[in-house]
Amino acid sequence: MDYIELAISICLGIGLATAVGFRVFLPLLVLGLAVYYDVISLNESWQWAGSLTAVITLGIATIVEIFGYYIPWFDNILDTIAIPLATVAGTAVMVATISDMSPVFTWALAIIAGGGTAAIIKGNTSAIRLTSTATTGGIGNPVVATVETGASTVMSLLSVFIAPLAFVITILFFFGIYKFYKKLKKNKYSQG
Repeated sequence: MDYIELAISICLGIGLATAVGFRVFLPLLVLGLAVYYDVISLNESWQWAGSLTAVITLGIATIVEIFGYYIPWFDNILDTIAIPLATVAGTAVMVATISDMSPVFTWALAIIAGGGTAAIIKGNTSAIRLTSTATTGGIGNPVVATVETGASTVMSLLSVFIAPLAFVITILFFFGIYKFYKKLKKNKYSQG
């Protein structure tokens, strides 16, 4: 694998990990479909993700997850289990997309960049949902769920078809999160 292919596979993995932070199963379904239709290839030990059985299973899991977020009290329960699940899935998509690299570097990159990215995004989306629940009594949660599903879909498709752009958008997400918390901290100190 040359350096350009490696860079694209890393961008693909990080973009998919970002998408996993919004919805756990949707990016895995997109990845499975991309492999099934030979749009991309995964390393040998992850080729099963493109099998018809995996695609059907991920499709069902995606539908259940998406509709689960539209049930007012169930969405917060889903977030509780989705944070660790997103971390594992973010790690998995990084491992799946990188090949011809030392296992030590692959797993380190997968845990830090893949799992870390997914956990940060999922943690922030969970906080947004809790804020929505507290301020709107859960009435605003379907809007949050729709935005999250849309963001996951867009990031998944960008990751598969224009991986470097997905990476740039991930950086912008992190910059936005950083700016938000910096402003929140500043407001907290100015009021205190």
